[in-house]
Amino acid sequence: MEYPSTSSSCKESTSAEIVFFDIETNVPNKVGQRFWVLEFGAIVVCPQKLVELESYSSLIRPGDLSAVPSRSGRCDGITRDVVENAPLFEQVADKIFSILNGRVWAGHNIQRFDCARIKEAFSDIGRPAPTPVGMIDSLGVLTEKFGRRAGNMKMASLATYFKLGQQKHRSLEDVRMNLEVLKNCATVLFLEASLPSVLNGNWRGSPTVTTRSRSNGKLPYREETTSRKSPLSTASIGYHRAVPYGPRGSLGKVTERVKNLLCRAQGNQPFNNMLKHSHSLLR
Repeated sequence: MEYPSTSSSCKESTSAEIVFFDIETNVPNKVGQRFWVLEFGAIVVCPQKLVELESYSSLIRPGDLSAVPSRSGRCDGITRDVVENAPLFEQVADKIFSILNGRVWAGHNIQRFDCARIKEAFSDIGRPAPTPVGMIDSLGVLTEKFGRRAGNMKMASLATYFKLGQQKHRSLEDVRMNLEVLKNCATVLFLEASLPSVLNGNWRGSPTVTTRSRSNGKLPYREETTSRKSPLSTASIGYHRAVPYGPRGSLGKVTERVKNLLCRAQGNQPFNNMLKHSHSLLR
C-alpha cells in the first residue's frame, strides 16, 4: 500500500533537505533467518522551518513470506496477511532511492539498524544503495544531550515520557512520532539553557525579564516591568511573572521554594508588601 505524498515549497532553504525515515522488519527467530524490510516510511522536511515537503510510505512483500508471523505480538504490528499482496522491494526501490539519495538522513537508531537494512535490500536486487550527505541519529543525539531521564531512550519510552501516545510500530506513524519527540526535547533543552538556575534547582530569587520601554525603546539592565496580563503592580517591587517549565514537576519545586522564602522573610520589612500579594505570586 502506497500513501499519497504531500508537497510544500521551501524556497528560502539553501541547505540540504532532511529526510526522516523508518523501516519495519520481521524479527528473526530461527538460526540463519535474516531481516526482511516489510515497510518503509519517510517524511522530507525543510530544515529551517520543519515544513513537510513530501511524505511516502509503502508496505513491502519480503522474499521469504514465511519469515513474517501470521500474528504479531505488537499493537498494530505487521502480519503475513498484511504484506502478502504488497509490492516487492524492487518495485518500490526507485521511489525509495529518490527520497533518500543525496539528503540528510534522520531517524531513531537508523545508524545501527535501518541503514544496514536499506543497504541489504538494494544489494539483494543488485543495485547500489542510496547515500546520504549527512546523518542525524536521534538515539545518539538525545542520549548525549537529553540524558537518561526518559529511561532507555527507545522511541516508546520517549513517547511515554512526553505523553505522546503509544508507539505504533508502523513506519510513517513512527516517523511523525520521532519528529514530535525531537521538538519536545529541543524545547525542554532550550528552556533549561535559558533558565539554568531555576530549572536545575539552584533558584534563589525571582528571575527578571527585560523588555523594551514604550517611551524610548530601551530599558535599563535588569529593570522589570509588569505584564499587561498581570493585575499586580506596586511601586516598591518590580514584578514580571515567569513560569518555569521542565521535566517532572519543576514548577511545583520552584513554587515550594518561593513559599519557603516568603516564610523565612516574614519578619523582614522589605518583604511586607510582597507578602500582601503572595496569593497572586503563588497561584
